[in-house]
Amino acid sequence: MGADYYGILGVSKDADESQLKKAYRKLALKYHPDKNSAKEAQKKFHDISEAYEVLSDKDKRAIYDQYGEEGLKGGGPPPPGAGGFGGGGGFGGFPGGGGGGPSYTFSTGGGGAGGFRPTDAEDIFKQFFASFGGGGGGGMPGMGADEEDDMGGGGGFGGRGGMPGGMGGMGGMPGGGRRARPAQHRPEPEKPPALERTLAVSLEDLAKGVTKRLKVTRKVTNPASGRTSDKILTIDVKPGWKAGTKIRFPREGDEYPNGAIQDIVFTLEEKPHPVFTRKGDDLVMTLELTLLEALTGGFSKVVKTLDGRSLPVSASSSKITQPGQEERFPGEGMPISKKPGQKGDLIVKFDVKFPTTLTAAQKAELKKILS
Repeated sequence: MGADYYGILGVSKDADESQLKKAYRKLALKYHPDKNSAKEAQKKFHDISEAYEVLSDKDKRAIYDQYGEEGLKGGGPPPPGAGGFGGGGGFGGFPGGGGGGPSYTFSTGGGGAGGFRPTDAEDIFKQFFASFGGGGGGGMPGMGADEEDDMGGGGGFGGRGGMPGGMGGMGGMPGGGRRARPAQHRPEPEKPPALERTLAVSLEDLAKGVTKRLKVTRKVTNPASGRTSDKILTIDVKPGWKAGTKIRFPREGDEYPNGAIQDIVFTLEEKPHPVFTRKGDDLVMTLELTLLEALTGGFSKVVKTLDGRSLPVSASSSKITQPGQEERFPGEGMPISKKPGQKGDLIVKFDVKFPTTLTAAQKAELKKILS
């Protein structure tokens, strides 16, 4: 029967896809030549990969289960549904054989499209860190899986049924004919989690917009370029951006051995301001008043805006200001990023400061006034 693929992977003949994957992953990590310098590691790794490539493909596995390794490499018949043969034709390797079915080639050469390269990190480590792709005709990256349909010179097997043996052949028999290669399915490496960083920006910069240039150092897997590389990333912060805004740079993070590259994501963070607090598109500030100012009015104060202008805040002498009272100044808040040219409001909250002590005379006078 040739190679015992089930024995090589250490699984039973009824092993399902997940069991095959688990067994392959464990053995591949153990015997990969980059991790195992023993002389027999490369051959062992090739055998493991070949076994998984066959058993993970339902068509190849069906042929192997019935005819063994020679059925795959020597022209065994295709599984049911792969094409019918007529009366006179036989199967390759059997008496009267007119031809064979699919032919699969495995090699350790580093060249052609069918070659399996056990030291190619891009191909091999995809299996360590990537989700396992494949399916019916896919197979593993870097492994050749050529389906041959060679038609003999004097005739051959077609959709109408078989011609008498000797008239033509399939699967490695002499003759002209055509060669059909199924498309190789190379699964994409599993995308690693993004590298998260914060970008602290002042309210002044968020009010007018600013350009930030950030130097990032990323890990690389190419020995020729060293272990790390530096790059300057530019972020144009737009007026009105809010805390929590995310800026993503695809494939600018660390490189992984399986060929995948991280994204870098910067999350905007507002620096605390000594005067203003942001609330959506509005700015909120607190303005202190003495009890006298709150009760008698007639005060006039100046507030410096984020862009450096002077904004007067006042109350007439007939107005009493309550503790916690607010005054709103439309259009003096933050720019609204989705509505160019528009701004939120400035909300001024009044904090009335009460005296901590009063003399007996002051209290008597207040009683007289307020009673």
